[in-house]
Amino acid sequence: MTPLDWTVVAVYLAGTIGLGLLLARRGARSMADFFVGGRAIPWWLAATSMAATTFNVDTPLYVAGRVARAGVAGNWEWWSFAFGHVLMAVLLARLWRRAEVLTDLELTELRYAGRPAAALRASRAFLLAIPFNCLSIGYGMLAMRKVLTALGVFEYLPDLPGDERLWVILPLLATVLLYTAASGLWGVVATDFLQYLFAMAGALVVMIFALIEVGGLSGLTDSLRAAGKERHLDLVPVGEDALMPLSTFFGYIAIQWWAFRNSDGGGMFVQRLSSTANEREATKAAHTFNILNYLVRTWPWVLVALAALVLLPGLEDPELAYPMLMVRYLPPGLLGLAFASMLAAFMSTISTQVNWGASYLVHDLYSRFSGVTDEPRLIRLARVASVGITATAAVASFFMEDVGEVFRLIILIGNGPGLVLLLRRPTAPGFWVLG
Repeated sequence: MTPLDWTVVAVYLAGTIGLGLLLARRGARSMADFFVGGRAIPWWLAATSMAATTFNVDTPLYVAGRVARAGVAGNWEWWSFAFGHVLMAVLLARLWRRAEVLTDLELTELRYAGRPAAALRASRAFLLAIPFNCLSIGYGMLAMRKVLTALGVFEYLPDLPGDERLWVILPLLATVLLYTAASGLWGVVATDFLQYLFAMAGALVVMIFALIEVGGLSGLTDSLRAAGKERHLDLVPVGEDALMPLSTFFGYIAIQWWAFRNSDGGGMFVQRLSSTANEREATKAAHTFNILNYLVRTWPWVLVALAALVLLPGLEDPELAYPMLMVRYLPPGLLGLAFASMLAAFMSTISTQVNWGASYLVHDLYSRFSGVTDEPRLIRLARVASVGITATAAVASFFMEDVGEVFRLIILIGNGPGLVLLLRRPTAPGFWVLG
């Protein structure tokens, strides 16, 4: 990283903070403003925010690891969720918007009613906001540490008390908290838009330089075949020598997407859909998200991961392939852009998860069971909750080592309730809720 690279990173961080603080007033007027943007967020902004949220700094590392171990077909571990997201766009998006709630858990009492429903709402709010959410945030921090290690940032740190990796991540977390706590969802989605552009620009730059180094797409496929790795190109694992069992593939596409806890859209997506102006806007946001998430952002990372099999053969930790290619082949300035793109991916996901987790703690736990309705007080508490969630996740991240393993753990923890969520029925004619 040269001074030019750090200048690019500094400009990005300054722009993110400035944009977030510029929208601070929009998030400070009411709970609806803070958590669902006053239901005035445009569909294209909601869609981009959803797409930015779904990939973190860990995602290109995870994709590199999956391709190295299971080939392109290994990505069905997360591509399978496209089935649920298409269902969300076609059917569920307009229904979520129609429900007029701040969180998806608020619908639990509307759907079932009584003390058991209240207990279900409270228990899910706590479990999703703290252990599950902090685990998700923590493994993003793990990936960020791996990127910083590959860039050699830790080599230049002075002697600091405690774990040096925490000192590097703390300023990033403080930046995210600054605009997230100040501006609520408006600050999150606006910065998400900027961060998605940065993330995609960085991914395309790394992809272009990696492909040039291996002689383009034809050179990449020829090199993989020459190295005996042609099975890594399989989109579907067929044949006795496939890198992934066919049964695993069918498990992904036939079971995982509807068994997962987000089969009905999930809390963070419901928050975005609820923030749009009407049902039509929510539907457009969901369809656009699918295009951005599965058609636009996927292939730069997959191609870089395949190129890494040629350029970095036998890498002990294949998840490090992406940042290592950045450092090896990108010139000054573009390396800073690629690094800023990974910061953007990291910050967009963290900001969403922090705001979403705070909505559960404040709206579904504290306000619901304390009876407090004073909105300025609740917004202050939401800001405190944001800090607490981030600090807890930072501690959890230092007990993690492998991005792919933690990602699969999160999928396993969330498997099971998906079919129940999809099969819920309305409580009254003409009023549809999800629970």
